[in-house]
Formats: sequence, C-alpha cells, structure tokens
Amino acid sequence: MSVSFQPDQGAIVVPSVLQGPSYAVALQVSLDTGASMTMLNIAHLLLAGYDPALATTRFQITTAIGIVSVPQIVVARLTALGQSRSNFPVLAHTLPADANVDGLLGLDFFQGHVLTIDFRNSQIDLH
Repeated sequence: MSVSFQPDQGAIVVPSVLQGPSYAVALQVSLDTGASMTMLNIAHLLLAGYDPALATTRFQITTAIGIVSVPQIVVARLTALGQSRSNFPVLAHTLPADANVDGLLGLDFFQGHVLTIDFRNSQIDLH
C-alpha cells in the first residue's frame, strides 16, 4: 500500500487503527525509525479498552526528561500502511500534547517487510 506524506511538514505521520477489546480507535502515528518499539498514547489505549495499570511487563525508555519505566501491552491488532499486526506488543506512554500524534510506529512494526520512503515522490510503501 502506498501512502502520501508531506516531506516539508517535519515528522511523517500516517493513519492507523488500534483494535481493542471495547472499540476500534483511529490514530495518527509518527513513523519513527529511531524507535525500536511501537509506542501508543495511554489515553487511546484506555479508549480502546486496555488498562495499562494491569500490565505485567515494563520497559525502561529514554525520553527528553530522562529514563522512565513504561508498561507493555499486547494489543489485539494494530493496522497501518495497509498492514496489520495481531497480538502486537506496544509500549504505553503519555506523549506531550505538542507532539500532535497519537503514537510512534517503531521498527518492530516493519520487521519482515520492505519499507520504502520515497522523498522525491512523497510516498511511503510497506509490503
């Protein structure tokens, strides 16, 4: 699937859908090749029906304010760029309001696939 992006707008943001036990939630996530794991905003995980407080696994991540411990939640399905991941582990964290995204799509989402970012034609392909 090919998705257009605006290379002059900074971060590459793509639409995605989080399927939870209660609801499917539409998200805007930033493609982040510097992140090894996908991270979603806690508020959206709660809206979909997940409870990060019940997570048994936590990870240490480095943020602008230092190292913090965040819960890992296995979500039923996350879909972006025409691809879905089922039973997919994501990190839950409160992103700053000025981030203007609902999460970060990390390298774990792209494993086993070919990701092409074409800046000349402003297209992203994942297959």
